[in-house]
Amino acid sequence: MFEPWGILVILIVCPLLGGLPLIAWITYALKRKQLSQVGTGNISVSAAFYHGGKIVGILAVLSEAFKGVAAVLLTRIFFPDGSSWELLALIALVIGRYWIGRGAGTTNVVWGFVVHDPLVAIFVSFFAGITFTILQSRKLVKFGVLLLFPLFVALLHFSDIPRILAAVALAGLMGWIYTKIADDMKLPAQEAQTESLAMLEFLRGERTMVSLDEELNAAIVGEKAATLSQIKRWGYPVPKGWVLAPIDNPEGLTEFLQPSELSPLVVRSSAIGEDSEYASAAGQYETVVNVTSQEALQEAIAQVQASYNHPSAVQYRRDRGLNDTAMAVLIQQQVQSVYSGVAFSRDPITQQGDAIIIEALPGSATQVVSGKITPEQYRAFVVETENSYSVQLEGQGRVPQSLIKQVAYLTYRLEKRYHGTPQDIEWSYDGQTLWVLQSRPITTLLPIWTRKIAAEVIPGVIHPLTWSINRPLTCGVWGEFFTLVLGDRALGLDFTKTATLHYSRAYFNASLLGDIFLRMGLPPESLEFLTRGAKLSKPSLQSTWENLPGLGKLLKRELSLEKDFKEDYHKRFIPGLSQLAQSDIDSLEPPALLARVDFILELLRYGTYYSILAPLSAALRQAIFRVKDGQIDHSVTPEVAALRSLSAIATDAKQILVEFEPQQVFEQLKQTPEGEKILQEFNELLQDYGYLSEVGTDISVPTWRENPQMIQQMFVQLMQGNEPQAGAKDAINSIFASKRKRSFVQRRVDIKGRVTEVYSRLLAELRWSFVALEKIWLESGLLRQTGDIFFLNFDEVRRLIGDEDSSLIEQLNELVEFRRSQFLQDSEIIQVPVLVYGNTPPHPLAPSELYSDQILQGIGASHGQAEGRVKVLRNLQEVPEVDRDTILVVPYTDSGWAPLLLRAGGLIAEAGGRLSHGAIVAREYGIPAVMDVRGATWILQDGQRVRIDGSRGIVELSNDLRPE
Repeated sequence: MFEPWGILVILIVCPLLGGLPLIAWITYALKRKQLSQVGTGNISVSAAFYHGGKIVGILAVLSEAFKGVAAVLLTRIFFPDGSSWELLALIALVIGRYWIGRGAGTTNVVWGFVVHDPLVAIFVSFFAGITFTILQSRKLVKFGVLLLFPLFVALLHFSDIPRILAAVALAGLMGWIYTKIADDMKLPAQEAQTESLAMLEFLRGERTMVSLDEELNAAIVGEKAATLSQIKRWGYPVPKGWVLAPIDNPEGLTEFLQPSELSPLVVRSSAIGEDSEYASAAGQYETVVNVTSQEALQEAIAQVQASYNHPSAVQYRRDRGLNDTAMAVLIQQQVQSVYSGVAFSRDPITQQGDAIIIEALPGSATQVVSGKITPEQYRAFVVETENSYSVQLEGQGRVPQSLIKQVAYLTYRLEKRYHGTPQDIEWSYDGQTLWVLQSRPITTLLPIWTRKIAAEVIPGVIHPLTWSINRPLTCGVWGEFFTLVLGDRALGLDFTKTATLHYSRAYFNASLLGDIFLRMGLPPESLEFLTRGAKLSKPSLQSTWENLPGLGKLLKRELSLEKDFKEDYHKRFIPGLSQLAQSDIDSLEPPALLARVDFILELLRYGTYYSILAPLSAALRQAIFRVKDGQIDHSVTPEVAALRSLSAIATDAKQILVEFEPQQVFEQLKQTPEGEKILQEFNELLQDYGYLSEVGTDISVPTWRENPQMIQQMFVQLMQGNEPQAGAKDAINSIFASKRKRSFVQRRVDIKGRVTEVYSRLLAELRWSFVALEKIWLESGLLRQTGDIFFLNFDEVRRLIGDEDSSLIEQLNELVEFRRSQFLQDSEIIQVPVLVYGNTPPHPLAPSELYSDQILQGIGASHGQAEGRVKVLRNLQEVPEVDRDTILVVPYTDSGWAPLLLRAGGLIAEAGGRLSHGAIVAREYGIPAVMDVRGATWILQDGQRVRIDGSRGIVELSNDLRPE
């Protein structure tokens, strides 16, 4: 009788015991911290050490050890000592620990096994200790133990098959849990409790000598070191190197390394947050070269570490809104450079095209980034085919062209490795090998914006009012879909940044979408699919499995799409549209019109959901069932239905007017009863489809009802065309359609058409509401001309109706005129780039109005134009007053000039290139800069007025001098 009760204890009590959150209670009682809300969210022993400190960690170990021992002892009440049931009890305990208690259960198993089989526990501990001492790898020991203890159980108890099987099952369960649960040991050490650092270092199995050959965590050793380790593991030449994490003691490494005159070292910064997508920190921290002794190595490490708290570095982080973290140190073998330089995989000035910008010099790369010497400049274009590549080069100099082509291809490949994110690369050539010294994202070229997809969804130039309504609706719904699939992995994603306007056109955030794709487990080339049109491979089985719950939720919505839409169609859309159609819009006052707009927007929130899901569903089904476009009937789509009806009316009209003048068609039709009937049918069609317009998603575009001229022209064109064949084609299509309407694909296409009709009708009602409001404001004199309201955003419209902002009313006409001017200017741009890099893309350059014939030519290093008075500054010993009217003229720039650049209106430097520190900082701060202007500090005088063009590299001089 005992055994059935024992089984119940194992199946019920042990999982509940495992799920008992003792660690969470201990941590909250002593430290007032909720472990489920910090770090990885796991409630584990390592989390207790990390977030709670040594005492909390020790208590956590004791509490989990108690559980493991208790499970074994409970089992012994019902079963013989050492039976396989004790291992089954530990399995049940671990299951509860993982699914209920959010922990791995390692401590439970270790102590439970000590009680279950002390001999096996001793053997396993002995071998694990030796392995850990020699290899110092916690991961290797952790998984090695899972192989050892079933093996020892089998060796010592070879006749006890159930016990062996239970041991294998327990090891397999633990191994599976280790792959699923995040490890708090991998969190940044600098955020842990100070008293736990030594323990953490021991538990992590970290060595004092971490090399670039290993897989490194950027949160611990900084982006620079982590990136170089990744590039090295990809197979690119990276000088051998070692890393000191912020908490590491440098003594062991300095004793190990033996720098000398023949084998010098370079000591570099690798600060947490440096060389990231958010900030380059170019030149902010120290680099010490030619380290040739152990004493010099110790001094260099201390110097690099101290540079983290240098005033200019602190100011830089403050300006960029970055948190203070810590400094890791990277020590590498120094390359004996014959040629060196830097390369940008994208032009940071034009921010368009595929040009690779390379700057090179004989000697070390520090000369290039220092800005003290003007390097040789090259532009390269890489053309890659399936089996080969070619490099086209612009520019000549002392550096061999074959080497520059090598650099160009290396740069091109590294950008591809980073999924299309533009890279800033530092390189060096020692006569035999082209070395990669650094690779980091070009911060000023992020995020990447793409017109792919956006150009189809929201084409053409867009008015502010249209955008202020479309953007939150569209971004909100996409955010809902992504969150549905990603779940907790969506944390930290800002879906409001999914889209923006450049040149008054819509662009989607390819960087954000790429991040979402990677989190969803889609192929890494997904970003390249958006930016370069690359082909997508199939997602891995593992990523599909991880996203299965979210994809299941999305599939559920797709399957219920037809039912949900029909329900909303009858309960929301039809009553709502009827209510809108029955109201006399011309008699409404502004507050009532605003209420009407809010009512429409509420319906549009539902409509936007269907306007995204329905086309997505139709496209997926069409791809899955391999239905060709020509086999699908789109007659439910309002534009297609309207055109077919118009075509039928035009065919009848052509039979009445065998001969007609295109300009007189409607007058000629009025002359006969048959023609009058045609006109009546035409007017009915205009009434039915009057909500349509040239751009269905843009409420600033007049509808057919307001501007029937376009549909009248279409009608005449159809009369001039050869309609009998088209009519026959429609008849054939209808035959096929009758068979296909029952298909999965056709039903989704029909829903898509009905959704388009509802959405278009709502947008038309929204437009008519704003037009009625604009009419009132035109009559009152608040606005000056028709169309002004579309140059306001919706928040401004709301504030004007509420009469809440007097300053807005005062500046209204000036604001509208400014936006109208910008809109017209953008409208004249015939070809906008498919890709835009960064948030402030350069506009096409307008012809410059010169002050005189005096022009200084340099290198455009930071785009934009600025006008102001010169302040010549040959050094930083006497820092002058600087403001936005100041154009700084300097011999060169390094990191120390950054605070001045933040306040200045523009920069002119006698030396340097696009990739020097001054140029990089100028771009980050968004001020125009022109480098390599020979003799600028002598030609230009304090107080002289100049205009600089950072895109073309031009300085325009004026003879206007004002005494200081």
